[in-house]
Amino acid sequence: MNSESMLSGWWVFAGILLLVAGLLNIVWGIAAIGDSKFFTEEATYILSGLHTWGWIMLIVGVLELVAAFSLWSGGEFGRWFGIFIASLNAIAALLSIGAYPFWSLAVFALAIIIIYKLAEGPEKIA
Repeated sequence: MNSESMLSGWWVFAGILLLVAGLLNIVWGIAAIGDSKFFTEEATYILSGLHTWGWIMLIVGVLELVAAFSLWSGGEFGRWFGIFIASLNAIAALLSIGAYPFWSLAVFALAIIIIYKLAEGPEKIA
C-alpha cells in the first residue's frame, strides 16, 4: 500500500485536529509556565503544581504537532503515534478536570474524535 492511498479525508481531518490540539496545549503550557493571570490560584492539580503541569502540556503539545505532520506524511507510524499522543492528551485533560472542567471536557472530546478516526484505519479503495 503506497503512502498516497493511506491519506484520506478523515486522516487529514484528524491531522488538523491534532494540529489544533497541539497549538492549544502549547499556548496552555506557556501560559501555565509564565504564571498567567488566566489560571486561578486555588486550583488543585494532580501532578505537582502549575509550572509542572505547564511543562507537561507544552511537551504534549509539541508531540501532537509532530504526530500531525507524521500523519500527513502518510506512514503507518503517524497513525499509531497520533493515537498514542491523543490518548496522552485525553488522560491529561481528565487529570485537569478539577481545575477547569469545561475546558478539560472540550479537549477530552477533541482527543476522543482524533483517536476514533485514526483507530478506524485507512479507507479501502475498491
